[in-house]
Amino acid sequence: MTFLTSRAIGALAAILATLAAGPGAPFAAPATIAGGKSKDEGFQTAAPYAILIEAESGTVLFEKGADTLVAPASLAKLMTAETVFNEIKEGNVKLDEEFVVSENAWRRGGAPSGGSTMFAPIHSRVTVSDLLHGAIIQSGNDACITLAEGIAGNEASFVRLMNGRARELGLTQSNFTNSTGLPDPEQRVTVRELAKLARHIIYTYPEFYKWYGERDFTFNKIRQQNRNPLLAMNIGADGLKTGFTNESGYGLVGSAVQNGLRLIVVVNGLKTANERADEARKLLNFGFNGFESRVLFAEGQQIGDARVFGGEQRYVPLEAAGKKPIRLMVPKNMTDRIIARVVYRGPVRVPVAKGQEIGVLKVWRGDTIALEVPLQAAEAVEGGPLHRRAMDGLSELFGGWFRAGLQKL
Repeated sequence: MTFLTSRAIGALAAILATLAAGPGAPFAAPATIAGGKSKDEGFQTAAPYAILIEAESGTVLFEKGADTLVAPASLAKLMTAETVFNEIKEGNVKLDEEFVVSENAWRRGGAPSGGSTMFAPIHSRVTVSDLLHGAIIQSGNDACITLAEGIAGNEASFVRLMNGRARELGLTQSNFTNSTGLPDPEQRVTVRELAKLARHIIYTYPEFYKWYGERDFTFNKIRQQNRNPLLAMNIGADGLKTGFTNESGYGLVGSAVQNGLRLIVVVNGLKTANERADEARKLLNFGFNGFESRVLFAEGQQIGDARVFGGEQRYVPLEAAGKKPIRLMVPKNMTDRIIARVVYRGPVRVPVAKGQEIGVLKVWRGDTIALEVPLQAAEAVEGGPLHRRAMDGLSELFGGWFRAGLQKL
């Protein structure tokens, strides 16, 4: 499998794409291609909504209905926990800080509610650490509401923090209306964004992520088991969360590690708890047994370049953010058709700073976008001489006429 990064490949198509898109519009650089199909393309799951990704690279190994908005049930508690983790990281909240369990939290999420609860007594004071354990391990609605009220004053204000964090993390479709995941027609997520959220939690908060793998938690002299069925399957699972309501069906966000390879699975909309566990395990086994990692671009390798407007040079070389190797999980013995494109909004205007984020490398395996990697400028580009800027201006003028003509066709 050969991957080329020369600007000369498909140059005419690239120019036409640039002119048709216009300045400031998305631009797809020349593709790199290998041919064939995967022997694993017939894999099936009973889950109506599912995704499986390799955690380190973010490679998508399987997806089904991954961008459909669905009710999250208690999977929404992942966003609740992340919001609290971030508040702790920012120094706004401490683990040993105590919050009062209000009557609202007790009635809506505690013993009288009939839902999942950590059984925190009304008007008691509970540490943030215990509340997080209660939310993560016992899926306690009372724990979530108490955290929300303690941090933001009321749940509605905390939900605004949740949605703000979601947008910061790139969760553009998901919308949260409460801290618990209890049914609400406006509360919706996608399994793709849940996988993205899980990946963020795993790598950003390792000190908190380990709590998702604890098998039980005792509070108020009541011991409850972790609801994640994957933890007992001896498949390397160490998190994250289950969910169920009549509206959402049975869902799960899980992660497991085998031989140093971490996978994240999300399923939702299943009919029974057993089906949820079986389908999640089947997806993980499919990933661990059927895929291997291959290097697409070595560390520090130039991946492509972006057209520059008004610069001392016409192009700026691009490299992966963090200068890490770019790896793609592919089916073993694969002959999949692989397409890689550099996508950015351009031409890029000067000055361009070294390390400036320019665009993204998108990699398709067959018809699936398997990988997206942020790209940055590998070097700085300053403004060019007056005649260069004039030539670039004329190029954009003719490009505008060309685009106008295309729109009339």
